[in-house]
Amino acid sequence: MIELIKKAFYTGLGAAELTREKVEDLARELSERGKVSESEVKKFVDEMVGKSQERKDQVKKQLEKMTEDALKKMNLASREDLEALEKRLGEKIDSLTGNKS
Repeated sequence: MIELIKKAFYTGLGAAELTREKVEDLARELSERGKVSESEVKKFVDEMVGKSQERKDQVKKQLEKMTEDALKKMNLASREDLEALEKRLGEKIDSLTGNKS
């Protein structure tokens, strides 16, 4: 029974779509019906929540990489570029005005 639910979970809903609460509700319902034991419920919930978190982390990393790649292609100045430019401008202004900071 648990294996069937796992297959449905992975194929139908996706690991990133279910919340811990929904997984616990489903597992509790199965336990109440006598389909699975309490220990199987806990193991199932922990496994599904873990897989869900892993998938969320993967998606986040992929989105961050895609965003970074897109920004690089747009040839925009990075924060570091702007900070270096600001420092150079400050130094140039100081040298022109005679300020030593």
